[in-house]
Amino acid sequence: MNPPITVDALFVGQVARLAGDSRSSAIVKAPLSGRCRLTAEGLAGDTQADRRVHGGGGKALHQYPAEHYARLAAAFPEAQHLAPGGLGENLSTRGMTENDVCIGDVFAVGGARIQLSQPRTPCWKIDTRTSCDGVAAFIAEHGLAGWYYRVLEAGEIGAGDRLEHIERPAEAVTLAEFWRVTRTPRPSIAALLRLAHASGLDPQWTGKLMQRAEWLRNNGSSE
Repeated sequence: MNPPITVDALFVGQVARLAGDSRSSAIVKAPLSGRCRLTAEGLAGDTQADRRVHGGGGKALHQYPAEHYARLAAAFPEAQHLAPGGLGENLSTRGMTENDVCIGDVFAVGGARIQLSQPRTPCWKIDTRTSCDGVAAFIAEHGLAGWYYRVLEAGEIGAGDRLEHIERPAEAVTLAEFWRVTRTPRPSIAALLRLAHASGLDPQWTGKLMQRAEWLRNNGSSE
């Protein structure tokens, strides 16, 4: 089990038009002081512009490792908002990256219990937010997207709480492995099925991985 780490900050945001763009998003978030109610739909006061791809269910809470920002800033010195909270995360921490966590991991934080359900999929909003083309693609290429949780037990959480790892499925898949396999142009079918069958994975990801494995099977790839 991973040792407990401290939640450095919580962030929530409201849907608003992005600067320099006609589209709306809630990627711009502000830090919370005090404690906040976390339910299956997410943090109280946090909203999402497109509920098809953000929020609720398997995307109730987004965690982002603060140490990733230094790597992004080195690659994109002209980019803006590369600091904790800048990419729309709800929960900021240090000492916990994609190499350390697995699909299906369960954590206790404050009065809540949460389960890691899937990686974040970077989208156009990141480039718009940072005023820099290519940041989202770099994040996807290097697996620096952070991850989402589903909420198993609602409760109040706050900055300064300990994020305690309490459960890991057998034969768990790290997020680093998940990114390596899904970014490989023609991964093995066995590798894809290992991901698809990971306990706790969001069903939408399971379906996509199974479809990709079937396509490879029908197009000459080996097991």
